[in-house]
Amino acid sequence: MTISQSIVDVRRADDRAKTKIAWLDSKHSFSFGGHYEPDNTHHGLLLVNNDDIVTPGSGFDTHPHRDMEIVTWVLRGSLVHQDSTGHSGVIYPGLAQRMSAGRGIMHSEKNDSWTLTGEQSHSEPVHFVQMWVVPDESGIAPGYQQLEIDDEQLRGKLVTIASGMPEHSDDAAITISNRYAALHGARLEAGQSVELPEAPYLHLFVP
Repeated sequence: MTISQSIVDVRRADDRAKTKIAWLDSKHSFSFGGHYEPDNTHHGLLLVNNDDIVTPGSGFDTHPHRDMEIVTWVLRGSLVHQDSTGHSGVIYPGLAQRMSAGRGIMHSEKNDSWTLTGEQSHSEPVHFVQMWVVPDESGIAPGYQQLEIDDEQLRGKLVTIASGMPEHSDDAAITISNRYAALHGARLEAGQSVELPEAPYLHLFVP
């Protein structure tokens, strides 16, 4: 009889690798870009968990992705997404976005929502979290999905935000193309707690 034992690795914000340039302040949970840790390249199916702050009028110019499920969750401010499949929109707090790169996609992410809305009040730093998961199959068609999630839904309980798992087919806000992956969210007050799902790998991110 084999008894498995959980291994918990706590990494605080200041211990994470950082990319800091004029317009970007980014913290990486795993190896990313020019930062490489051979023993910290991923956690289970999760390849990227970046915590980004982008200054007004700046952002990521058009660049390619392939065979990646990318989920974006904005904590503060707003982020403009535009891609080569014709999808565009403003992502703001309470809205979950999934982009499936599939066989290839080009997209940009900018902190310049006022160019679409005309509201200069949106001119503030945008703070967002982005997670990348490899899909079950390579070369699928690119895709895009976004859905608003009421903040009240997250208060005091764990909500399935994005999932490809069959058991979440009826309750996941958005779908991802990996039947073993799920992303959940919760908004907890002091003293509150939630029970995490059982899984071979769990990654808990506290912004």
